[in-house]
Amino acid sequence: MMGNKTSQRVPDRSDHETQRTVSRITAQDGSVAFAPQISGVHVQGNVNMNVNDAELSNYSFIHLPDYIPKCRASLKSFLDTETRNLFQGTKDTGSSSPLDKIYTELYITEGESGGVNSEHEVTELQRHRSSGEEKKIILNDIFKPLPDEDDPPRIVLTKGIAGIGKTVSVRKFTQDWARGKANQTIQFLFPFTFRELNLSQDKEWSLMELIGDNFDEVKDLEAADYEGFGILFIFDGLDESKLSLNFNKHKICRSITEPTTVDVLLTNLIRGKLLHQASIWITGRPAACTTIPPEFINRVTEVRGFTDEQKKEYLQKQVRDKKVAKKILKHLLSKPLRSLYIMCHIPIFCWISGTTLQSLLTKPQPGELPKTLSGMYTHFLIVQTQITCEKDYDGPKTDMELIMKLGKLAFEQLRVGNMIFDGKVMEKYDIDLKQAADYSGVCTQIIKKEYGLHKQEMYCFIHLSVQEFLAALYVLETFICSGENVLPSKTDEERTEPSILLLHRDAVNMALDSKKGQWDLFLRFLLGLSQDNNQRLIQKVFGFEAGGPRSNEESIHYIHQRIRRLSYHEQRINLFHCLNELGDQTLVKQVQQYQNSGDVSKLLPQHWSALAYLLLVSYEDLDLFDLKKFSRSEEVLERLLHVFKESKVALLDDCGLTDRSCRDISSVLSSESCSLVALDLSRNKFRDTGMALLAEGLQSPNCKLQKLVLSDCGVTKEGCQSLARALTSNPSHLRELDLSKNRFCDEGLEPLSEILNRCSLETLSLFNTNLREETAAALASALNPARLKELDLGGNVLGDGGVEQISGLLRNPVCKVETLRLSGCRFSQSGCVSLASSLKSNPAHLRVLDLSRNQLTDEGVGHLSEVWFEPSCELRTLSLSCCSLTSACCPYLTDLRPAATGEVRPCPALKDLDLSHNLLKDEGVELLCDWLRKSCCCLEVLRLSRVTDSSCRSLASALKSNISLKELDLSQTDPEGSGVKLLTDVQRDGGAKLQTLTVRQ
Repeated sequence: MMGNKTSQRVPDRSDHETQRTVSRITAQDGSVAFAPQISGVHVQGNVNMNVNDAELSNYSFIHLPDYIPKCRASLKSFLDTETRNLFQGTKDTGSSSPLDKIYTELYITEGESGGVNSEHEVTELQRHRSSGEEKKIILNDIFKPLPDEDDPPRIVLTKGIAGIGKTVSVRKFTQDWARGKANQTIQFLFPFTFRELNLSQDKEWSLMELIGDNFDEVKDLEAADYEGFGILFIFDGLDESKLSLNFNKHKICRSITEPTTVDVLLTNLIRGKLLHQASIWITGRPAACTTIPPEFINRVTEVRGFTDEQKKEYLQKQVRDKKVAKKILKHLLSKPLRSLYIMCHIPIFCWISGTTLQSLLTKPQPGELPKTLSGMYTHFLIVQTQITCEKDYDGPKTDMELIMKLGKLAFEQLRVGNMIFDGKVMEKYDIDLKQAADYSGVCTQIIKKEYGLHKQEMYCFIHLSVQEFLAALYVLETFICSGENVLPSKTDEERTEPSILLLHRDAVNMALDSKKGQWDLFLRFLLGLSQDNNQRLIQKVFGFEAGGPRSNEESIHYIHQRIRRLSYHEQRINLFHCLNELGDQTLVKQVQQYQNSGDVSKLLPQHWSALAYLLLVSYEDLDLFDLKKFSRSEEVLERLLHVFKESKVALLDDCGLTDRSCRDISSVLSSESCSLVALDLSRNKFRDTGMALLAEGLQSPNCKLQKLVLSDCGVTKEGCQSLARALTSNPSHLRELDLSKNRFCDEGLEPLSEILNRCSLETLSLFNTNLREETAAALASALNPARLKELDLGGNVLGDGGVEQISGLLRNPVCKVETLRLSGCRFSQSGCVSLASSLKSNPAHLRVLDLSRNQLTDEGVGHLSEVWFEPSCELRTLSLSCCSLTSACCPYLTDLRPAATGEVRPCPALKDLDLSHNLLKDEGVELLCDWLRKSCCCLEVLRLSRVTDSSCRSLASALKSNISLKELDLSQTDPEGSGVKLLTDVQRDGGAKLQTLTVRQ
């Protein structure tokens, strides 16, 4: 029960009571009183009752006076009819579809993306990206309290650029209420548009009169009826308001029956002086929304248009032929058209693109599809013209005349910032829409006539960008046909022949001088329409005069000059767009200048998104994304996220990233359009919290990641559990996983061990993860030997027992391990016996063996030598650094031992041998030199330590006859020794193949 009303209960007459008792249930100030059971009730006066049952999909409303539910039902019926269809294009001849069928959910956020931009809305949209901190809000929930709020908002302000879907959102919200699908606690909903309210500003109205005049269905409501209800007023299109909303000097109005001006009614409603319990929803473009003082706003939301998924959904609804819809998406997603695809965030542009491309693709010979913004709008104009059935009229001539009239209207009204025109304005430009509708499809498809609830006629182009396009077409064709430049000029320069450069220069200057970028898109259109291919199209279809061959090279040169002189980054960006419209492919070079010069470090954080957009629309290969080339910063990554999303390999290592970045990275991995296959996040301390966020993306079926490097990221047991859950959900793609230098210990490996066998891992690095001997058995049984090609367990104290367990995996006949790294695992000769036994039984696949920093001793190497002297062994790289070896190990490596059986065994096929940090002494080096002199020696890299002058001379001598060794690394060796000088002379004289000689003392 709502309001200060009282329900009175009369006791059952069987009580034989003579004294009436009264039970009072009161709800103060719109709160709710819960009455589990009411029976035998006699009510005096008006009572408002809401029955709210969580099991019911709707709320039932009971009010004693019959006229109130009738008014509500009538209002719902009327609003349902008004919102039933969505007219895409124009209402007269545009395509009409049931709103509930064509409607695609828009991306709406709680809060706003920023203040008012000093640039064109489309430019701002193209460079803006979603933030990981945004709160998505469902349309029908905008008046519901958030989890951290106690009360619902009274006034909601929804921002959004032109054509982004604010009005469609209002229509869908209204329709769902009218059909009883949502927000049934709202008793009466009154949607107004500022466009209609402008027509009522010259007359005084009471609020009751204004409501009743626009909504006949509620005329029977009395003044008192408005006080206790849940009422919602919607005021759509604040940017179109011509009302003087003065919140500082305003007239007080508290009565809904007091006549006053419309602007006074609105300011008092918003301030809460009038119907203070009523809810209010205001929509408008960002700049206009600043006219409402923030202290009166309880919640700000922003319509952000379509996400990538919603674009796809919308186009599939719009284009019923799935094959054609797929071709449209493929075309828009191609790299040269990324700017067009980004603009498809705007629903009206998505409709324009879908309509245009559908028409072109369904022709017997589609021809070349548009690849620029101006090309798309040129084709759109042609498609809309050809929609009209053939009629007996001079088509091209009539269309051309109408287009020029509309273009003049568009240009001159754009100059004064006007987007809505009444009949008088149309007459001024000699545009008869009724006659035009009979003879041409041009007018009725791109400019629409609307009727307010008062039935007054109003006109506007279907979108601001269409007005800007026609304005540009008018300016260009006027110049081509008559030589007249209608743009303001800063120069008195004259030429015998009008130059297109003068027009372009004046347009560039006008756009750069505009404070809010209102001429940016106009400039793009003007330059794009100057392209020969677009000129040929409009000449052929509409009969415009051909102006002769013209070159845009001077214009391109002038724009490059302005780019170099400009300091304001957003203006540079729009000029880059203009170069693209002119077909200038040096855009890539401009981007490279930013990347390679010191200017990049001077850019403010908010400008990185613009650079990202330039990269996306360029023809530069974006397969590799290395954040370090830009800046090691989370803020920069956020603004280059779309570039990151387009890459196949992303290097984000050592960039100071935290869990904040992991949310963004996860969103990219979850995206259907993500093409990432390799991701390096090593040396970023995002820890378990970041790992949990990252796992959300990894478990997405859209994640196709094959290589993931998480080395030294501070991941512990909890992080491993998150990773294990992700791999359980999406185990099929990952091939390489690097978790090295994360100290998660045996407990961290346990959850991973449970799912590793189901993965298709080919490379697993667990270097220095604090694993113990006890874990080795579980790991060996968990790995898939048929898939695994590289295993790094170095830096873990496995001991001889752990190596024995790993050896069991290697002994498996299906094992295909090619690289095995057991550096620093603290095993000895005993472990060598186990390892040699397993590798000898399956030696054909092994290519790299790293056993450094283990106490192998010469005897251990002796056991292992049985592996690399197997005829089928193809070992190429062997690291035995710091293994307590002496000269006695050398025969096991070179096979220069006396053969007891007398048989001749081939020398090993080693290419890379590391014996550094062992005490080989001169005897051991001499044995190696004998091997180097053999023609069968294939060694290319040799690393040794503590080499004496005598040994250096032996090496120099051996190298003169060696034809394979390319690199010699001598650590802990005196670089000034005479032996080293001999080696240097051999290398310099070209008497050997040696390319690299490294000597470190």
